Amino acid sequence: MAAPELKPAEILATLAEHRVDFVVIGGLAAIMHGSPTITSDVDVCPDSSPANLDRLAAALRDMGARIRTSSDPDGFAFSSDGQFLARMKMVNLVTEFGHFDISFEPAGFQSYADIESRAVEMPVAGVAVKVAALDDVIHSKALANRPKDRATLPVLRALADEIAALEAQSERPEEKR
Repeated sequence: MAAPELKPAEILATLAEHRVDFVVIGGLAAIMHGSPTITSDVDVCPDSSPANLDRLAAALRDMGARIRTSSDPDGFAFSSDGQFLARMKMVNLVTEFGHFDISFEPAGFQSYADIESRAVEMPVAGVAVKVAALDDVIHSKALANRPKDRATLPVLRALADEIAALEAQSERPEEKR
């Protein structure tokens, strides 16, 4: 069976509907900042408080989440509850809305709080979603050092430079003629 079509807005809306505290990370965060790259999944870093993990588990059940592995891309059932999630550092899932990865300790960060402190809010399908700062996405991808991350880093660094130049330009007072 082929992977379900990626529907990031539906994944994020389901998390918001369940009041899950999370930050979008990875390739989707880069795209939300303006990167022209593509991604095949949604990556998030959730708060690991017990109440939030229970809300996350409920959202996963609503999305029909199953654990994704290379040997079983259709995924296998698991106990989607807060206690299971509390034991994980990372979970790769397949849902009815596409691939969804949860990372409690993304490369370069120890927790949700580390990423959330610099995250920016962006609207997605009428919901304000926290998105990792572009510099944090770059930092994490550089440390992860996977081939796909190394290929993307030049694009992300150029995007960061372009954004910085635009911000500097908008901060300059107009020159009088």
